[in-house]
Amino acid sequence: MEYEVYAQIPLALAFGYLIVSAVAKFFYWSTIDKYGHSTAATARNVVRIVGIGAMVAAIAGGTAGVALGGFLGMVVGFASQQVLGRAIAGPFLLMARPFKIGDGVVDDAVTLFTRVVKADGLRSSSLTTP
Repeated sequence: MEYEVYAQIPLALAFGYLIVSAVAKFFYWSTIDKYGHSTAATARNVVRIVGIGAMVAAIAGGTAGVALGGFLGMVVGFASQQVLGRAIAGPFLLMARPFKIGDGVVDDAVTLFTRVVKADGLRSSSLTTP
């Protein structure tokens, strides 16, 4: 009986992963027609990452899971602010789609924005970081 918990944890992880994958696939197939493959794949991956994190925190237990999640979130957040900022900006650009392939030529790409010169000579700018 004392080893029962060691059998339950892998089972909970396996079934939890199957559930998270099913929900992620649902998000993918419900968004692919409207937004295309790249945005739907981004939504699927975000749902999968959030679901697995929630599953691990739930298995870790109430207060311990919250403390573990909060601590790891702070460590990762402080260690990779620039990388996370750009990673978050990517899905926003995929969803907003301010430019399309063939709209023009990229004139300038810096930290805060991307500038595209269109065929008619007009310049358009879009923020690239949050």
